[in-house]
Amino acid sequence: MTRIFTVDDSSTIRTIITKQMTDLGFEVEQAEHGIEGLAKLEEIEVDLILLDVTMPNMDGPTMLAKLRERGNKTPVIMLTSESKRAIVSGAVKLGIEDYILKPFKPDELRTKVLKALKMGDARAGADMPVASNPDLASVAAPAQPGGGATAPGNRQFFDVLVVDDMENVHKKLRSLLPAHVSMNACVSAREALQLCQERIYRIVLIDMVIPDVNSVALMNQLRAIQPHAVMVALALRSASEGAGVLKGQGFHDSLCKPFEAEALDTFLSKHFDSNDVMSIDANVMQCSGFEGKDDRLDRYFTRLRTLCREALEKLASACYEDSILDLSAVPMRNSDKVVRYVIDTEKEARKLGIILILVGSADAKRIMGTIMETASLPFFATVTEARNVAA
Repeated sequence: MTRIFTVDDSSTIRTIITKQMTDLGFEVEQAEHGIEGLAKLEEIEVDLILLDVTMPNMDGPTMLAKLRERGNKTPVIMLTSESKRAIVSGAVKLGIEDYILKPFKPDELRTKVLKALKMGDARAGADMPVASNPDLASVAAPAQPGGGATAPGNRQFFDVLVVDDMENVHKKLRSLLPAHVSMNACVSAREALQLCQERIYRIVLIDMVIPDVNSVALMNQLRAIQPHAVMVALALRSASEGAGVLKGQGFHDSLCKPFEAEALDTFLSKHFDSNDVMSIDANVMQCSGFEGKDDRLDRYFTRLRTLCREALEKLASACYEDSILDLSAVPMRNSDKVVRYVIDTEKEARKLGIILILVGSADAKRIMGTIMETASLPFFATVTEARNVAA
């Protein structure tokens, strides 16, 4: 029988993985940290290791390095939060099959496990995502604007390719994309074909109106070269082709011009599973710092609310009874917005039967203590303290 080994300090995560793997007919072994994991691998053989990045005593990357030093080549899938995603780049050099961002969806875990075990065709069937990206090198180096990670065969991986004859479109999109999303741009079909021969892309955006170019035909040519890329149509909001028509022509998705920040946030969340203003690790929702002018604070908090709502739903599905909201990096210069954000998040948590626990600075604690709706919420100086009490 196929045996899966899950190494994670979260008993909840281990329980979730054990149930899902058992449902697939696999045997499951568990360990709480790297030291225990290495000890067990001295006694048993496994077919796949699901390895958490952040653990006490010995973390995932250290365990992986020691495992490879022993000559153990067992396939590994790493589990990590968005904030620790860059750590995966070092693990790629040691040889891992894939990585999964936490909190993960059951279908995503199932798909990646079956793929790592070379059972995708036999076991996954129609549930396999049409446009999943199997290329680990998309995270093999921190993605900078115009930069990418080196792939086998000297081909580089980039997140986005934009094909549009208007260079201002390139500039505008670049200004709206997070810094960690790498992007190339070109103005002609010839250049797009050349770039796709030389590099590998996660997403290809193609303008529907390029002089002397049939955009649908170009999309099909690029798809033949980039079979794993998500093909996205760029269309004017007033264009006659709706999303349904564009999908019927073979595009996976569409994005309207001129770009709207909220629509682009939704697009990025959908295709990158990337939380640019929040990272999630088990039941901890850690808000990232705000960078930009004050007139963009509303967008920042709107995005936080959306991500919190999605995260809380996942935590409820995973049977968490409490969630820690880390406000340490949230700017307090506009306290009314912070308070409103916390109140809204607490309401969402209460609806789902989850107790909200706050972490933040002394200033944040003082502000929350003056508001009736937030004064009674548990508040701690560090995530470690909050976790100890919640446990």
